[in-house]
Amino acid sequence: MTTTPADCCAAPEQKLLPVEQARQRILQAVQTVTAVEQVHLRSALGRVLVEPLVANVDVPPFANSAMDGYAVRSQDCSDSMKTVLEVIGASFAGRPFNGEVVAHQCVRIMTGAVLPEGADAVLMQEHVKRDGEQISFAGNSVKPGQNVRYAGEDSRQGDTVLEPGIKLGAAEIGLLASVGVSEVRVSRRLRVAFFSTGDELTAIGTPLAKGQIYDSNRYALFGMLSTPGIECYDLGVIPDQREAVRAAFQQAGEMADLILTSGGVSVGEADYVTETLAELGEINFWRMAMKPGKPLAFGKLGNAVFFGLPGNPVSVMVTFYQFVLPTIGKMSGEKARQALLIQARCSEDLKKAPGRMEFQRGFLKRQSDASWSVSSTGIQGSHVLSSMSKSNCFILLPAESAGVKNGELVTVQPFLDFN
Repeated sequence: MTTTPADCCAAPEQKLLPVEQARQRILQAVQTVTAVEQVHLRSALGRVLVEPLVANVDVPPFANSAMDGYAVRSQDCSDSMKTVLEVIGASFAGRPFNGEVVAHQCVRIMTGAVLPEGADAVLMQEHVKRDGEQISFAGNSVKPGQNVRYAGEDSRQGDTVLEPGIKLGAAEIGLLASVGVSEVRVSRRLRVAFFSTGDELTAIGTPLAKGQIYDSNRYALFGMLSTPGIECYDLGVIPDQREAVRAAFQQAGEMADLILTSGGVSVGEADYVTETLAELGEINFWRMAMKPGKPLAFGKLGNAVFFGLPGNPVSVMVTFYQFVLPTIGKMSGEKARQALLIQARCSEDLKKAPGRMEFQRGFLKRQSDASWSVSSTGIQGSHVLSSMSKSNCFILLPAESAGVKNGELVTVQPFLDFN
């Protein structure tokens, strides 16, 4: 995999690499981090499960009512004639009725309360008339199991409720709590180091000198990396000095599983990044058949996976979501999943030249007929970071596309897919 600076993406004759082919190459080259941790359930949010988990109890553990009403015997309830039942007690959540319901009897019951012995259905309170210790109703068809949640309906003791490779979200945390799991074994947090290079970069809060810009890329990367399953190491801005760049790469390689930089890998760049990468690591420099995000470096520094992302801020975010995020998923042990893609009708003409796949920024919205429409956020330059803030999706235009006409269907990738 090792290349020299002369082999990198400065070579104009180098064939453009399709996006999907690059993604496959990257995922084939990276390995899952094998270290695991055992954590309390409250600390497991956003972490990736490494072993199957089974239910310790039935859920629910007993038959109970799905609503407030009256626990009855279905055979006592007539479909056509008026039914009168005697109320013999009440069953509350956490305070069950201890007797048995026999012929022509019923029990007042609340949502989640234990279904009394003898009863096999629950009649909604809105469907009955109560007079003292009796209820009456007519014309209500009552079937066995009506408004009843049976024991083990959700899961049974011994059932596998979650498989390895699942990222634990709020629903999974709640599910594990419901079956009595208090601790789980998860993948160790992925350690990600990132930094920027360039003498033109200035820290926010400092006045800009002529020719300088604020370093927005590090803050965007910090935002995209700030999830429970990642330990972030922000190594700051590295000046364009050979030893400083070398020291930063060595430090990152020793502390991280994944290293991200931005800038210094596009055509004509004359700095120490490519030189240092070729010396210390195993690096491929690719010219991507995509816009934005044409230059991309991928490889290894020691045991760490390395990405050299483009310098323009939109390019950084696009390449992060399309290449780095799936890599993080695989390295964390998460099961591979297909990208969420939907079809939407474009509400305006979109300009595009054939040759590269484009990730235009768009705003997706639901129409009154339940269909989706999408519009452009305006200027699509890779330097226009406001286009990411105004958008909620990428409009994916294939390499062969020569543009889109108003009303045509396009493929859209919602940003929701990146959570």
